[in-house]
Amino acid sequence: MLLSGWLVYLLLLLVAYLLGSFPTGYLAARILKGIDIREQGSRSIGATNVLRTLGKGPAIVVLFVDAAKGAIAISLAHFAFSFAVAGVLSLPWLVALAGLAAVFGHSWPIWLNFKGGKSVATSLGILLSISWQVGLGSFGVFAVFLAISRIVSLSSIAAAISVSILMFLLHQPLPYQLFGIAAGIYVIWRHRTNIARLLAGTEPQIAQKLPPEPEQTP
Repeated sequence: MLLSGWLVYLLLLLVAYLLGSFPTGYLAARILKGIDIREQGSRSIGATNVLRTLGKGPAIVVLFVDAAKGAIAISLAHFAFSFAVAGVLSLPWLVALAGLAAVFGHSWPIWLNFKGGKSVATSLGILLSISWQVGLGSFGVFAVFLAISRIVSLSSIAAAISVSILMFLLHQPLPYQLFGIAAGIYVIWRHRTNIARLLAGTEPQIAQKLPPEPEQTP
């Protein structure tokens, strides 16, 4: 019985990772323009690079689907919990682990040799499913910074920092708070080349194109 509970959870984490790995931006670029978006601009498969490469419509679709991946992963965690043995893991811990699996899946997709996006949209979908207050609050921080700076990376970093604060202020369960800290640090780390450009004053605004940059090591 206990073993079957852990098997359900391990299967859930695998499915959450594979969900996160679905390469929305890559497929959009292949289907619409026949190009490899990993060779364009920031080399990311996320919505921002899609916006600069393909335009607003495809970027909105990619943003929505990438967020949905995170939301579905959390829904599956609730579903799996109802089938697993009580006492193996609490629901908040299972949700937090499934969320992290989806985040890592988006950044390290198995289908693209583990070279993916920065997991911002997927994290938003997860947060909205975990706590809509935290999700909307962090999105509000993103929107305010974007309206002022017009720089997506700076806005994403500010939102990532705000998640941990909002989790604490809204008295979310400990697993959710730890998820907020881990995911926030991870998203900031994924923006390390953007941070270098921000410090150098060369980070482009949302409407500006970015020339292809050298590949970065994970």
